Amino acid sequence: MNKLTSIKKKMVDLEELGRHLAIWNLFDKKVVFTTGCFDILHRGHIEYLTQAASLGDVLIVGLQSDSSVLRLKGEGKPIQDQESRAMMVAAMSFVDAVIINEEDSPYSLIKFIQPNVLVKGADQLPKDIVGYDIVSSKGGKVLTLDIKEGLSTKALLDSIRK
Repeated sequence: MNKLTSIKKKMVDLEELGRHLAIWNLFDKKVVFTTGCFDILHRGHIEYLTQAASLGDVLIVGLQSDSSVLRLKGEGKPIQDQESRAMMVAAMSFVDAVIINEEDSPYSLIKFIQPNVLVKGADQLPKDIVGYDIVSSKGGKVLTLDIKEGLSTKALLDSIRK
């Protein structure tokens, strides 16, 4: 299998993700889940995702669809289409699966995945994170990771515009 095919195999739909989850659960793998837009990939994303991957055996990334990013972030977003964003995230060796989330909230996806660890940025309290009830009720962890100041898509775009 060539490298591009390997990357594309990590870009999954719900049915394929279900098959992966069955195998990972069979082998008692610790599943970590996070979500985001990941529009203009930068160092902050890399640091965040590597930290998330270090919290378990498997990292699943829920990538917000183009239409949900537009609804959540407004006109002009996303800059890159969902296939491009998904491919860039899937190209990271420590990411095991990328699934596009069409809904504005990841709640249904979290309910389907039932991760052992749910991760978001430290700009939220764990109990306020969507899916906290699902993960904590089964004994999982909901964790926040520090977001490094100045390492954001907005900061990068501001720098490019100057």
